[in-house]
Amino acid sequence: MSDPAPNPQATGSSWSSFLKSIASFNGDLSSLTAPPFILSSTSLTEFSSYWCEHPSVFAAPADEEDPAKRALLVLKWFLTTLKQQYASRSEQYGNEKKPLNPFLGELFLGRWEDGAGTTDLISEQVNHHPPATAYSIKNEASGVHLQGYNAQKASFSKTINIKQIGHALLTIPVPSKPGETETYLITLPSLHVEGLIFGAPFVELDGASYITSSTGYTAKTSYLGKGWVSGKKNSFTATLYPTGNEKDVLYNCAGQWTKAFEIHSGPVKHNSSKTLIDTWDPDTTPASELIIAPVEKQHPLESRRAWAAVAEGIAKGDMDYVGREKTKIEQAQRAMRKKEQAEGKMWERRYFTARVEDDALQTLAAYVGLDPNGDTDRTGGLWRFDPAKADAAKGEALSDEEKVDLARELLGQ
Repeated sequence: MSDPAPNPQATGSSWSSFLKSIASFNGDLSSLTAPPFILSSTSLTEFSSYWCEHPSVFAAPADEEDPAKRALLVLKWFLTTLKQQYASRSEQYGNEKKPLNPFLGELFLGRWEDGAGTTDLISEQVNHHPPATAYSIKNEASGVHLQGYNAQKASFSKTINIKQIGHALLTIPVPSKPGETETYLITLPSLHVEGLIFGAPFVELDGASYITSSTGYTAKTSYLGKGWVSGKKNSFTATLYPTGNEKDVLYNCAGQWTKAFEIHSGPVKHNSSKTLIDTWDPDTTPASELIIAPVEKQHPLESRRAWAAVAEGIAKGDMDYVGREKTKIEQAQRAMRKKEQAEGKMWERRYFTARVEDDALQTLAAYVGLDPNGDTDRTGGLWRFDPAKADAAKGEALSDEEKVDLARELLGQ
């Protein structure tokens, strides 16, 4: 990825005002008022899909008998998600866009159908102040299940720095041991936004993230940025080792998370053609297509149906229309919160429930520097997928009239 060329649209007063506003900003990134050319018609609830755009890689650990090699396959899957999560939008549009800020209860539902079978995605905005998105991704054939939630805390110091709050849990059935599963606790990398002065922002990861398993293995991924190892942007190194013994490296990975990387056995100092065991190149491994219901058949709270008018306005560049349509949703949501407060009720989450504590966190959090309470004070709860709620939602069928009523009451549409 070469240095960004100046964006000709980033020369007006709106971009200058935007840069000045972020200089003193400390809060939810999505709440910033950005100039039109940097607005996205995609809601943050859709970002959950980036965890699983290669379902066969996601499901692969369930076929591996050796626990260390399973942990390596989990690390490989995690690394393959990074490009989609943090670079796909800037590559598609030429710069990172500001996503739509989800409303409480917003949904994004879909599935992948490919060689791995059916993999289902459920994403829901479970909190609004502070904003938090929860997700569940499950491959039916293998039983591999990812769930988690995340929020963001942004600050400015020469660039936008974003600390991701939350975590993910990956559950994998253990081969040849029916009914037994293992769990992986996954932390989220920090990031910052480069290219602001050119009006062509893109994401660079920094610091480190971890994956630790109930079977006693931990992977550490260090995000190096430009110039530390290969002199290239988006560089990283990762090691897999027995938990608590970081110097005993079983496998290592290195490369660029936006491009190709290699996986070797043993520590990096011994890397050679003889230790190379796997490679990954996203350019030769296209992502699987996410299947989403037609807008007219979606629930009124699903992202693409709820934000359809706003997305249309952004596509046309009609910011007055965008403002009016966004205001409808915001006012309806404020009215609903006031109604709930007056009636002593809380918004019922459709697919997720906030727990008091979680066994996986209690057992594994200390190994990766996470709070065992799941940072509930910054995400509105310790959110876990609720199968009973999901079954109830699956069995619900709204009439066209009910859909209209819901859209009017909750979205002002």
